[in-house]
Amino acid sequence: MGWPRCALALWAAAAMVAMLAAAVGESDAGQLERAFPIVEPDYGHTKLRLSKQGLEAIQRIKTPIAAVSVIGPYRSGKSFLLNQLLSLSCDKGFGVGHMRETKTKGIWIWGTPVEVDVDGSKVSVLYLDTEGFESIGKSNVYDDRIFALAAVLSSLLVYNLPETIREADISRLSFAVELAEEFYGRVKGQDVAFEPAKLLWLIQRDFLEGKSVQQMVDEALQRVPNSNGDKYIDEVNQIRDSLAIMGDNSTAFSLPQPHLQRTKLCDLEDQELEPLYVQRRDELKQLVASMIKPKIVQGRTLNGKEFVSFLGQILEALNKGEIPSTGSLVEVFNKGILERCLKVYTERMEIVGLPVSVDKLQLVHGLAEDEARKLFDKQHFGKHYAAQSFLNLDEEIKKVLRSYGLANEYQSSKLCEAKFSECEEKMDHLQALKLPSMAKFNAGFLRCNQSFEMECVGPAKGSYEHRMSKMLARSRALFIREYNNKLFNWLVIFSLTMVVIGRFVVKLLLLEAAAWVMFIFLETYTRLFWSSKSLYYNPVWHAIVSSWEAIVYSPVLDLDRWAIPIVVMMSFLAVYWRCIGARGRIGRSVLPLYNGSFRSSSGRPRTD
Repeated sequence: MGWPRCALALWAAAAMVAMLAAAVGESDAGQLERAFPIVEPDYGHTKLRLSKQGLEAIQRIKTPIAAVSVIGPYRSGKSFLLNQLLSLSCDKGFGVGHMRETKTKGIWIWGTPVEVDVDGSKVSVLYLDTEGFESIGKSNVYDDRIFALAAVLSSLLVYNLPETIREADISRLSFAVELAEEFYGRVKGQDVAFEPAKLLWLIQRDFLEGKSVQQMVDEALQRVPNSNGDKYIDEVNQIRDSLAIMGDNSTAFSLPQPHLQRTKLCDLEDQELEPLYVQRRDELKQLVASMIKPKIVQGRTLNGKEFVSFLGQILEALNKGEIPSTGSLVEVFNKGILERCLKVYTERMEIVGLPVSVDKLQLVHGLAEDEARKLFDKQHFGKHYAAQSFLNLDEEIKKVLRSYGLANEYQSSKLCEAKFSECEEKMDHLQALKLPSMAKFNAGFLRCNQSFEMECVGPAKGSYEHRMSKMLARSRALFIREYNNKLFNWLVIFSLTMVVIGRFVVKLLLLEAAAWVMFIFLETYTRLFWSSKSLYYNPVWHAIVSSWEAIVYSPVLDLDRWAIPIVVMMSFLAVYWRCIGARGRIGRSVLPLYNGSFRSSSGRPRTD
C-alpha cells in the first residue's frame, strides 16, 4: 500500500507544478495584452528617449519581426483604427482620446504580437501607434523625428488622412522619400541591406466624387505650376515626383466614416457601425496582412533583442542633430560595414612583418585599400549620402596607415640602431688588433657594410646609412693612421726578438744577421730623415708591409687570433731546442771520447 500512495503523491505534485507553470504563463501573457510605450518625448518635447516597459515586451520575441505603424495628424483616429485592425475594444486596446490634446505621446506598441505566416515562415507583427502631427505644444522637429523613426522601423507605414490629401501631408513625406531614394532598389534577394517601409495611403472619406482613391492620390501627386518660383512649391513638387516614381512601393485605400457620432465610437458594437465601413475595414485587414513583410536590416531579419538594438541606434542618430537627417541614418547603417572594411584592411596590413621599406608598405597599403573599398562598394547603404561614409572609411584607413607608418619607423630605427652599434663595436675591435692587418680590417669593413645594407630596412635606413658611412670613414682613417705606427713598433720588437733567438736559442748566424739588418734599417732610416712617417713612402717599407700582411692574415689563417698560442708554442720549442736538444748533443760528444780511451787502455799490456 505504501508504493501506490507514494506514486499518487508524486503525480499530484507534478500536476500542481504544471498548473502553477500554466498559471504563471497565462499571467505573463495577460500582462502583455495591453499597450506599452517604447519611445517617449523628453522634457522639452523636442527629442525622443527609449521607454523600458515596451522594450522588455519586444525583447521576448524570438521570431522575425514586422512592424505596422499608423501615422497622421492628431485627432485623426489612428488609435481607433489600430484597435479595429487588432479587433480590440477601446477599453482593452490603445487609448482613444476625444479632447484637443493628443492622447498618444511618443510611440506605443501592442504588447502581444500577432503571429502570421509569411512565405512559410512564422513572423511576429507589432502594431505601432504614433503621436499625431501638429498637436499643441510641440515643435515641427519633434514631429519629424516621430515620422522618421516610424518610417525606419516599419515594414508597412499606414498614412492615415481624414477627408483629403493636403500640401502639408505631402511635404511631411519628404523624409520618407529621401530615405526611400537612398535605399530603394539598392540590392535584392539575400543581399538586401535595408528595405524601406511600404506606404499605404488610407483616406477616410465617405464620398470620392466618382473617383477611385488611387486617382485621388495620383492627382495629389501631380506637379503644381510654380510660375512665381516659390521655393516651398518646388520642394513639394520634387517630393511629388519621387513619390510618383516609387508608385510600386505604395498603395491607396479608402475607408468611410464608421459612424456620424465619432465621440461615441468606442461604445458601439460592430452591428451598430456603418455596414460599408465594416466591409471596408475587413478588406483593409486583408490588405494589411498581404503587405506585411519581416523587417530586413543588413541582409537579415530581426528578432526581439535585435529589433530593440536597431531602435536604439536609429533613435541615437535621429537625436544627434538639431534636425533629423537621412545622412545620419545612412551613417548608422554603414557603421557596421565600415568596421568590417576596416578590419579587412587591418588584417591585410598585419601580414607585413615590420620593418619594411616605405615602397613595400605603400604597395601593401594600396592592395589592402583596394580590397576594403571593393567590399564597401559591394555592401554599403545609400546612394547620395554614402559619399560621407566613404570619406569616413578613407579617413579611418589613413589613421591606420599613419599608425603603421610610425610603427614601421620605430622598428626600422630599432633594427638599424642595433646593426649600427654592432658594426661600431666591430670597428672598435678591429682598431685594437694585437697584430695590425689592413687585409683583416678591410675584410671586416666589407662584411659589416654588407650586413648593414642587407638587414637594415625601412624609413630609417637613409639616415643610418649616412651615419654608417661617416663612422666607417672615421674608423678607416684612424686605423690607417695607427696601422703604420703599430707595424713599425712590432717590426722593431720582432727584429730584436729574432736577434736574441738567432744568437742564444738557435745560434743561427744568418738569422741573427738578418734581424740586425732589419733593426738597423728601421732605426737608422728614422734618424736620418727625422721622422718615421717618411719611412712609409719607401718602396722597401711597402715590401715589408706586403710580407707582413701575407704572414699575419689570410682567409685560412688569422695570426691575430692565434698569436698567443703560437708564441707559447714557439717558446716551448725554443726551450726544448735549448735544453733537451743541447743535452743530446753533449751526450753524443762525450760517449766517443770514453770509448776511445777504453780502447787505447785496453790495447796496452796489462801489468800488475
